[in-house]
Amino acid sequence: MNFSDAIKRNRFHDFSVTLDSTGPVTVRQTEHEFFFGSNVFGLVRGVEPEKLAQYQDAVTRLWNFGTLPFYLGRYEPEEGKPDQENVMAAAKWCREHGLTTKGHPLCWHTVCADWLLQYDNDTILRKQLDRIRRDVGVYAGVIDMWDVINEVVIMPVFDKYDNAVTRICNHIGAVELTVKCFQTARETNPEAILLINDFDLSPRYEELIERLLEKDCPIDVIGLQSHQHKRYHGAEYTLDAIERFSRFGKPIHFTETTILSGRAFPPGLEDLNDYTSDDWPSTPEGEETQLAQVEEYYSAVFSHPATGALIWWDPRDGGWLGAPAGLFRKDLTPKPAFTRLEQLIKGEWWFGEKEVPVGPGGVVRFTGPAGKYEVVSRDGNRREVVLTRERPTA
Repeated sequence: MNFSDAIKRNRFHDFSVTLDSTGPVTVRQTEHEFFFGSNVFGLVRGVEPEKLAQYQDAVTRLWNFGTLPFYLGRYEPEEGKPDQENVMAAAKWCREHGLTTKGHPLCWHTVCADWLLQYDNDTILRKQLDRIRRDVGVYAGVIDMWDVINEVVIMPVFDKYDNAVTRICNHIGAVELTVKCFQTARETNPEAILLINDFDLSPRYEELIERLLEKDCPIDVIGLQSHQHKRYHGAEYTLDAIERFSRFGKPIHFTETTILSGRAFPPGLEDLNDYTSDDWPSTPEGEETQLAQVEEYYSAVFSHPATGALIWWDPRDGGWLGAPAGLFRKDLTPKPAFTRLEQLIKGEWWFGEKEVPVGPGGVVRFTGPAGKYEVVSRDGNRREVVLTRERPTA
């Protein structure tokens, strides 16, 4: 499929900036409004010290967004001792290097804290909500976007092991738990952007969102996971999902995206976490397939006006499940798919830097994607502007 026309129609807009200048000016785009990113868990743990600088370069080379880990079982393995110092340092580093950050997740039944199991359900619920208050409050101004609750569709029936969140989900109901979590996050940081997130893109997720919105649950963004370990979903499936969830009138973020560059996930297994391997290499043939699929997939998602983010899940091979799931190999060299994304995100989908004439009244007009721009006159006067679809004039 060719998405060029849809991208030009939905992502490139006519903007105007009024300046106190008469001569031509240089207009330079500095950032996309659309979030292109990945998880940046390696900034907290898992990257070899001698590779950290190379990892940092990889996640800032193209991205403007990074997801940070808040799985309670790892973030606070011992009650009362959260890993705040390391995660806060990573979050501040991201802000200093141009990455908007999101915390993932505040409530989830997987990687839950075992120490919660000693408490009764009412106490677990109170501690879960206290956790949300604490972390949303502590990180306010540094992290102002959160996956509030993760994978609610399966949460009530999750039976692989006992966990505190499934207990309270069944104690008060999935809808009630979700509403409480969102309300707590909103009360703690009214300016935060709050997401619901799920891998189950079936009508069950749609029905859940309908019930939540009927109860005025303060959902700002709908998160769609898109791990394609078993098979490539393709543009048609992806656009159908966007259409179905766009009816709620909320921005859609593709929060977790994986397209492999090696052998597929073994058949017969349902849960991705049921298989991991230390011998799951990226291959030249796989990288060529990944290249074609990534270009089509990113083009399809970016072409639709309802989407606001596309976040790759594991930037480097071998991390999650040992899979060749990265856009960088284990040695952090970029794969062809990443190189092609550079050409798209900072090339074909980018305004770049151009000299633009100044019209009557000092008005500068140009067409480009929404985002941040810098306008510089010949005498050196510089102005930074944020231009969005909703606010095309500055």
